[in-house]
Amino acid sequence: MVLFTFFGSIFIAVVVAILFERMGITRNGYAMSILIALGAVVVLFFLRSLFHLRIGSPGLDAIIGASAALILIPMGAARGRGRRNRRR
Repeated sequence: MVLFTFFGSIFIAVVVAILFERMGITRNGYAMSILIALGAVVVLFFLRSLFHLRIGSPGLDAIIGASAALILIPMGAARGRGRRNRRR
């Protein structure tokens, strides 16, 4: 059963990443958005299975984790890029 939950979470992460790109919420490109969402969902899945930390159902965890990563990670990268350009 855990295997189906894991692959279902991965599928949801890919769908969320594609939807975020199509709606214009992020502008990372499809491949980068999918990688960001997959990373977040895998981390949340392991936190869920190892430490029993959960927000809701596995699907809800995947949606919230992928969405949060897609919004937060590119902002942090852009902020860091801006700092590097100011030093020059």
